[in-house]
Parts: sequence; structure tokens; C-alpha cells
Amino acid sequence: MDTILVPVDFSANAGHAAEYAYYLAKQLKADMVLCNAVLAPSQIPQAGVIVWPIEEYNTLLEGSNDELTFLKQKLEKADTSTDFRPEISFLSEAGYLPDVVNGLAKDMQVDMTVMGTHCAGGLSTFIFGNHSRKMIDATTGPLMIVPQTALLQPVRKIAFATDLTKIADDEEAVFALIPFARALNAEILITYVYNGGDGFGGFQDQIDQFMTVLSNKANYPKIYYRIVTDSNTEAGLDWLCHHGQIDILAVVHRQHNFFDNLIKGSHTKKLSEVVEIPLLVLPEMRR
Repeated sequence: MDTILVPVDFSANAGHAAEYAYYLAKQLKADMVLCNAVLAPSQIPQAGVIVWPIEEYNTLLEGSNDELTFLKQKLEKADTSTDFRPEISFLSEAGYLPDVVNGLAKDMQVDMTVMGTHCAGGLSTFIFGNHSRKMIDATTGPLMIVPQTALLQPVRKIAFATDLTKIADDEEAVFALIPFARALNAEILITYVYNGGDGFGGFQDQIDQFMTVLSNKANYPKIYYRIVTDSNTEAGLDWLCHHGQIDILAVVHRQHNFFDNLIKGSHTKKLSEVVEIPLLVLPEMRR
């Protein structure tokens, strides 16, 4: 992994995500690109009735670059180690956040995007936060969303959550996850939340088959599996993140899977507790 893109809006959450990204970049020996998306007047609905002189827009860009410079210097100053120090660059771009991020990710060959939660809280809040939700839906590459509660510590275990509906696609996602885990020397824990109904033997057979394929093809010995029993998928994943010594929760975001249902669920349907670790969203594989 060579480059991590970090969109920021200069909030406390974004600042913490940038710190987490820097810590992660040190482990991966990768560089960082800080970016801020500035919305131009022409991109605002009904912009034809808004008068915004170009001088004010240039002032916004200058202010953005000043804030990015300050954040870059803050990250560099906080690193007092003598080992690898990520190179940090930055830029301000006009446009909507998903368009800016996807454009930069393509042009700069970004390996992963790391961003903070849209509002204070954990998984239940950043799933419903506007910016984060739009990014989850629009991302074309790996997207890590970091809650403010995420600790700056080495990544030792990554849980990959599956609902076993598209095993072949999940296999490809795990294969794509392996280089990231290998660079961190981290375990990958394949996780399935079993709702306690009938047919457990069939699910066990599916997981055994899944693990056999991974064992034969992945060439990575640190892959294990765990079945969590809970009638509610969100609660089961929440329990695992709190009690399973998990550092990152990874999911594939595809239509009509359990994570898609999480995002589109009612605001009143909250997780039983706040997930305090980063969420790595992998886009659905295109065939």
C-alpha cells in the first residue's frame, strides 16, 4: 500500500481520523494526501439566485489550504519517532465530497480512503450521517470510517463480516483484504452472525467450504472464523467489536445485504451499544 487519501472538514472528528490515518500510514509505510472539498457556487442548488463573487470563492480555497497546512504541520510535529515518517501532501478541490474523493483516488492511484464520522458517536451515527453515508454509497475503493473513539494502536485483528449470501464475492473481497492484513501482520477473522434459527448445520457447511477455499487459494495462514449467535445482526457485530479484541470491522457494501439494510434502516433502530473501532467498507466486486 502506497497512498492513503484523507478527506477532512476541519472538525474534531476529521482531525482524529487524520491522526489515525497517519498512525496507520506509519505501520503500512505509506504516504498521505489530505484533501478538502470546497463547494463552488455553481454546484449549490438554485445557485442562479445566489450572488457569490469569485474573490470570496478564492478566499475559501485559501482558507482551506491554510487549514490543511496547519493540520499537516500538526501531524508531523506530533511524530517524535525515528522510524518511517509518512510524506504528507494536501490539496483543496472544488466539488461534492464523493466526486472529489473518487476523482483523486483514481488520478493519484489511492489505495485507501480514511475519513472521520460525520457527527459525534459511533457506528449508529456515522451510518446515518450525511457525508459518511454518501461516501459509503459512492465509494469506488476501500473506505475506512474512523469514529472519534478509535484508539491509535497497532492493528492485530480484522473481522470480516459476511452473511453467506454471495460466498464467491466474499472470497474475492477477502483476497483483496489480504495484502492490507499482511502489511500489518494482522489476523483476518471471518465472522457470521447466526440468528439462532434452524439450519445451523447448513451454515456451518457453508463456512467450512468458505474456509477451505481461502486456505487453498489465499496463501495467508492468519485467517480464522467465528460464529456469533445473536437474533440481531447489528447487536452481534457490536458485541464482537467490544469483546472479540477486534481492531477493524470490514464489510462488503452491496445492495440487499445486511450492511445495506443497516444503512437504510430507520433512525430509531440503533445498535445496542456504540461501536468504537474503524469500519472498513469494501465496494462490491464488479463482474
